[in-house]
Amino acid sequence: MAIVFERLIGRQLVRYLSSELDLAGIKTTVNTFITFGIVSWIAVLILVSFYTAIAFKLNPFLAIIGGIAASLVFEFIIYALLEFRIEQRKDFMESILPDYLQLTAAEVRGGMSISKALTASGRPEFKFFNDDLELLSKQLYSGETMQNALTDFANRYRSNTLRRSMRMINETVQYGGGMMDLLNQISRDLRNQQIIQKEVSGQLFMYTIFIAFAALIGAPALYGITNEMITITTQVWSKISIGALGSVPSVGVSFIHFSKPQITAQAYGYFALAAILIITGFGAFIVAAISTGVLQNGIKYLPIFVLVGFGVYYIVSSTMAGFFTSIGGI
Repeated sequence: MAIVFERLIGRQLVRYLSSELDLAGIKTTVNTFITFGIVSWIAVLILVSFYTAIAFKLNPFLAIIGGIAASLVFEFIIYALLEFRIEQRKDFMESILPDYLQLTAAEVRGGMSISKALTASGRPEFKFFNDDLELLSKQLYSGETMQNALTDFANRYRSNTLRRSMRMINETVQYGGGMMDLLNQISRDLRNQQIIQKEVSGQLFMYTIFIAFAALIGAPALYGITNEMITITTQVWSKISIGALGSVPSVGVSFIHFSKPQITAQAYGYFALAAILIITGFGAFIVAAISTGVLQNGIKYLPIFVLVGFGVYYIVSSTMAGFFTSIGGI
């Protein structure tokens, strides 16, 4: 007997997840999605807990805490990918919406009714937008009112632009007006809006470069240099006898005491990798927010930022190691 995880959570959360799946265009049930989330959460928890306990020799309590943290991060990644897909669908729809409205206006000019024109203006290059037009056509021909059909059609995307456009079409149908002129005007306004958005993105390009440089080059390079300096310092101290330092005169300064570094190169290496992961992650989302205005688009840049950050760190660290080895024989 299969477990219905959908019944284990609140109805409000079920409705929210159902809406999110519809906005993302994912054809699956809420129970399947919740089952995947729970099973993957348990799997990541177990795998990470065992790995950290064996690889880093942590006690079981700390290993379980690490597993819980990793599983929560994994669940956040799933949710972020869902949000990214929603924004990706919305961006594509808004990019082709002016063309769609112009095609609809041309059909109306040819004598077709607005209900038929809205469903007959699909094109192969519109991709998944055509599927929503087919659903709109089925609703209209099954007796649904145009107002309800267009409202439901607009709610399939998280787009205020589409909602406003469909609302104006509904109001024109209800109160009368020049439908062809309205569609052409909306199309022109949307194109002008897209041009303005591109101009704003161009003006903010310098901010994007600065943040990307700091996240991709500046921080990883500094961490790489510091890591190598700690490595060299540790090697130097390993050749010094602490007992011999007792005879070194303190020149009247009694509070100065010599001791080996407390931070090992391995510990700092783990810290540097974690810090680079956090910095490049935030950098990807900040760059996406500045350049596109949508925070979720940072998921698209995240793998590139993380890989480049790690690459710069290892390259700088290796280069500095080779440099000091060649001049000092360390």
